[in-house]
Amino acid sequence: MEVYAHRGFSGEYPENTMLAFQKAYDAGVDGIELDVQMTKDGEIVVIHDERVDRTTNGIGYVKDFLYKQLRLLDAGSWFHDRFARQRVPALMEVLEWVQDLDKEIMINIELKNNAIDYPKLEEKLLKMIGQFQLEKQVVLSSFNIYSMLKARRLHPSIEIGTLFAGVHKGAVPSAKLVNAQAIHGDLSFVLSSEGRKAVAQGLKLRVYTVNDTKVTAMLQDAEVSALMTDFPNKFLAETS
Repeated sequence: MEVYAHRGFSGEYPENTMLAFQKAYDAGVDGIELDVQMTKDGEIVVIHDERVDRTTNGIGYVKDFLYKQLRLLDAGSWFHDRFARQRVPALMEVLEWVQDLDKEIMINIELKNNAIDYPKLEEKLLKMIGQFQLEKQVVLSSFNIYSMLKARRLHPSIEIGTLFAGVHKGAVPSAKLVNAQAIHGDLSFVLSSEGRKAVAQGLKLRVYTVNDTKVTAMLQDAEVSALMTDFPNKFLAETS
């Protein structure tokens, strides 16, 4: 079972920052999960919320900032003063970093377009992944099934993991609709009969967000292929 760092090593470092990604890589993760939104001038940036308020010292929606304005925000102090120099990364910056790593890791890019429609996000994202030749190291996911359908039409083979919350009887049909290779679900889903159905139909199961190592054996029994955690160090010790 692979270990993915959820928004990087977000249990000990500010989420979705280059520091959190580097620390996750240093811990030995198999993959990193991150979230993308888009700025007013069309830059794809790595931040979870539609608004900057929770994880920066700014106020407002990501879509209302120019990229150069967003870069001025402090994306670390909310977590701890010692991380004050952290910034909101551009996805391009992250992909450049991934390309230069000694060891290949997977990057799960979650498109945060279920609340706000970012025009041509899928096109821009796939073009960038292609420019860095990282198609084999990227998994796209979103709660927005129409976005994943669009991504599949634009790219016939890139890995897609459809995202669901809770036990959803439509999860397997929806994954099949977009020709997804995986379903990303929570603990209740991957341990349910629907989760077993997904595995039986050849879909990979990845589970979010697991921070209690007591469930590791249950996840392995459920044939979960990867878990996403804020504390990758705990699970890497368990699965090694």
